[in-house]
Amino acid sequence: METSQSVDPGTPLTTVGHPPTPEYSAPPIEGAGCDLVTVPARQGLEAVDILRRGAGDAVGPVLHDDGCDTLGFLVPSGTAAAWDVPGSTCTETNGRGLSLNPEPPVEGSDWLLPPGEADLATDPAVLRRALGEAARLIEAADSRR
Repeated sequence: METSQSVDPGTPLTTVGHPPTPEYSAPPIEGAGCDLVTVPARQGLEAVDILRRGAGDAVGPVLHDDGCDTLGFLVPSGTAAAWDVPGSTCTETNGRGLSLNPEPPVEGSDWLLPPGEADLATDPAVLRRALGEAARLIEAADSRR
C-alpha cells in the first residue's frame, strides 16, 4: 500500500493543480476497489455530519478505529494519487480494493457507517469540501474558548 499525505496548511483543498470537477473527481464506480482517507476523529465526525446534512446521500462507508482517534472514509480507487488535503492521509489499495462486507476491512476498526447503509464510496471532491468546512468549524469553536 502507498499513502499520500499532505500536511502543509497552505495547500489548497483541491485536487493537485485542478479544482474539483467531475473531470478530476471521478464518481464512485460500482464494483471498483476503494482507497481510504484517514482523518482525526473530531474532524471526521464533523465532516460526516456535514455530508449527511447535504443534498442526497453524499457519504459512503466510514470506519473508526477502536480508540476512536481516527475515521476512515472509503473513496474511489485512484483517489490517493491526487489527494492533497492537509491533516489527512489517503491510502492506496493498488487495485486490491477493500472488502465491503459486514466485517470491517481493517483489523482494530469498526464501521461508523457500514456498507449497505451508505453509498459505495464518498466522492473525493465532496469529501474535500466537507473536511475543509469541518476544519473551519472546529477552528472557530476552539477560538471561542
